[in-house]
Amino acid sequence: MKLYVLTAALVTCFTWATLVESLAVMSVDLGSEWMKIGIVSPGVPMEIALNKESKRKTPAVISFRDNIRLFGEDAQSVGGKSINHPLVKLYQERFPYYNIVENQETGTIIFRHDEHNSYSPEELIAQLLAKAKEFAENGAHQPIKECVLTVPGFFNQVERRALLQAANLADLKRITETAQYVMFYDMGASSTTATLVSYQTIKTKERGYVETHPQASILGVGYDRTLGGLEIQLRLRDYLAKKFNEMKKTKNNVFENPRAMAKLFKEAGRLKNVLSANAEHHAQIEGLLDEQDFKLVVKREEMEELIKDLLDRVGKPVETALKTAHLTMDVVSQVVLVGAGTRVPKVQEYLQKSVQRELAKNLNTDEAATLGAVYKAADLSTGFKVSKFITKDAVVLPIQVMFERETDEGLKQVRRTLFGLMNPYPQKKIITFNKHTDDFSFSVNYADLDYLPSNEILNIGMTNLSEYKLTGVAEALKKNTGDNIETKGIKAHFAMDDSGLLNMVNVELVVEKTIVPSDEEEGTLSKLGSTFSKLFGGEDEKPVEKPEKEKPVEEAADDKPAEKEKDTEKKAENTKDSAEKPKNTTSTKDATEKEAPKETKPKVVTVKEPIKVTEEVLTINLLSNKQFAEASEKLQKLDQIEKEINRRATALNNLESFVIDVQNKLDENEYAQAATKEDIEKIRSMCQEISDWLYDEGSEADADTYEKKLDMLQGLTKELFSRVWEHKEAPEALNALNSMLNHSSHFLLNAKNLTKSTNPEKDVFTDVEVETLGKLIDETIDWRDKIVKEQKALKKSDPPKLTVKLLMDKMAALDREVKYLVNKIKMWKPKKVEKPVTEKVEKDTSDKNTNETSEQETIVDEEATVNEETIEAPEGGDDSKIDPAATENSEDSHTEL
Repeated sequence: MKLYVLTAALVTCFTWATLVESLAVMSVDLGSEWMKIGIVSPGVPMEIALNKESKRKTPAVISFRDNIRLFGEDAQSVGGKSINHPLVKLYQERFPYYNIVENQETGTIIFRHDEHNSYSPEELIAQLLAKAKEFAENGAHQPIKECVLTVPGFFNQVERRALLQAANLADLKRITETAQYVMFYDMGASSTTATLVSYQTIKTKERGYVETHPQASILGVGYDRTLGGLEIQLRLRDYLAKKFNEMKKTKNNVFENPRAMAKLFKEAGRLKNVLSANAEHHAQIEGLLDEQDFKLVVKREEMEELIKDLLDRVGKPVETALKTAHLTMDVVSQVVLVGAGTRVPKVQEYLQKSVQRELAKNLNTDEAATLGAVYKAADLSTGFKVSKFITKDAVVLPIQVMFERETDEGLKQVRRTLFGLMNPYPQKKIITFNKHTDDFSFSVNYADLDYLPSNEILNIGMTNLSEYKLTGVAEALKKNTGDNIETKGIKAHFAMDDSGLLNMVNVELVVEKTIVPSDEEEGTLSKLGSTFSKLFGGEDEKPVEKPEKEKPVEEAADDKPAEKEKDTEKKAENTKDSAEKPKNTTSTKDATEKEAPKETKPKVVTVKEPIKVTEEVLTINLLSNKQFAEASEKLQKLDQIEKEINRRATALNNLESFVIDVQNKLDENEYAQAATKEDIEKIRSMCQEISDWLYDEGSEADADTYEKKLDMLQGLTKELFSRVWEHKEAPEALNALNSMLNHSSHFLLNAKNLTKSTNPEKDVFTDVEVETLGKLIDETIDWRDKIVKEQKALKKSDPPKLTVKLLMDKMAALDREVKYLVNKIKMWKPKKVEKPVTEKVEKDTSDKNTNETSEQETIVDEEATVNEETIEAPEGGDDSKIDPAATENSEDSHTEL
């Protein structure tokens, strides 16, 4: 059961702690043949992580030395199972050349590699997940600790916990108004699943206001654990082997040669993919057995004949999904294909007959699950904010509680459903025991599996999950007895988390105590309540607390939302009534009522007494702490070995590449001229020596030796490479210096006209500042002319005197000085110009209009004087007029450099 657009059936390996050093998260879709990794990191959208070969999917293969071991989901599917489990037996039939033995400590299986090395399925999966983590970190360019894994919905509790242990070993922690119905049909390598999903928009109130969000809910699931592309590939492999034996090219039987069968298995996989798009194709293998080649034309009809019985099973998961959802095919709007197995034309033909409609092929069958899972990872992570998309997964394997109860007829076994078929999760459930007065026990197991075929029930394995023993019940009851105490039963709290794992939260005895406060003696709790009442609600306002009633165990677990709502409404009404009555007593505030005696109202207080509980796992045990630590140490050693191998390969490649690069450069003129004959001879000699050593005893050297050889050669060629670089870059740096000198000199000419001695009205710079710049320019020009002359006298093989660093230092000094002056002129403001005194109008003028006209003309003259003001250059200087603003914005200003 997988929801591939935005995921549904997920094992969520996630921690809620915020990782400051890393915000990237990842997803892994681990299949039988391939694994795909999705990543999302800050500033980067969801994407598929590439492996070292820059491919978007990676074979789920682990190699040990010369033996190729194909594990992946094959190992995952047998994880957490006993040696006699039907799926383990099937795996041994498919791959007889793997040495699978029983793990005496856990009762599960291990893969025996040799006399000294063996690996559990959890360890093998952990290695694949660790490699996936490496690819994801390379793609995100930062560490990753949080991950979402996709798993088939039919995985039981043991399989899910085993996968989580593998993730922990890999150092990954766990991260329209009208409903539309869509069915996802997923045929992968080893299994097939049909999932019926409803899409609709719902209203939620999480942040104080109502919001509308899309929601996907799982309604029905049907599956076939052994129907998939792997079975088709195995049948093609056996068909090819049979045809090779019929050719009688050798006396040996190809079925008895594991290496030849592995070659046929690989070719069968290629042939299966090609025949999905072509009517026929050649199967060919060089040197299949006893150096005999194999070549055969295979037609698509021949492959379809081999899998005829498999095709008859194609529609069964669809029927089961509709049955568990209690719906018919009429309401389904789309059937979407997912998984590589659905590419087989005959599979599509049989599926189309089963659903009686066209099939949707709009999803990327390889990457849909991975991208959906990484979206879920981003949603769960605190480092990202994504559009809200609610997913509701569903219970495929229902879970019930079993216990014994004493009756008049003796002990009676009682069964109560805890999580029913297709119940949504994550969800919490409470089951109440109200007839037990002493220590007792109860068990949790799978229930109502009649909808599954008999062989699938065998595949699930043990149906009993855990037994819980409760102790201290009698003591807790005795401690909480009295006339004012009412027992509400022993309540066991369960939670099914995002990963579909059932967890016991706690067990407690719940009682209600009725307390009547008095003036003479009040309990501590009553006094505390009175204090809060005086502060916030008035002295006389004492509402009666009535806790929510929970169904006792005889009435089954409360898994009906409607009933929950009724209980909540009743509680609200009771609380409202009890709260309103005291308010009425204080509504009238006359003197008579104030003098009346206070009424004492009883308070109902809920008390919870914890009950000790121990769990005994009835299924196959997972790795113990000791075994987990040993497995972790084993994987760390393998990781270290792999790192050393990669380091050695990198060091060898770097050394070989550098030797070849140096030898080629010595044949180029610019390198040959930059070194003496003696230097060239030394370098060539060392290159030849290292080259000969690499193809002799050096071929088996370690990384340290390669790195030391590389350091020696780099040290010998360092001066040569430095001289060549200086000869290339120094002319460019010299041109930059010349350009800066030209601009600085031009700026200096303008600056000389902006000093107090040359232009009192525009004293922007001091004489010292201008002289300092002029002196620096002259010194730089003298140094440049001298150093260029000296450099020309040198040979190219001599150490250069004109270096890029020296030129950069000179430019930095000029830049610093000019910037200082430029910033000063930007901040400079002209002094205020005093207004000229206007000649007074004669007093004896009797015409008032004349006086007014004179004043108006005077004002106009003042404005004209200010606007037309310019600063003349001093005598003997430049005749041009200099405007400070124009100087600041001049193209010759250093601000343009």
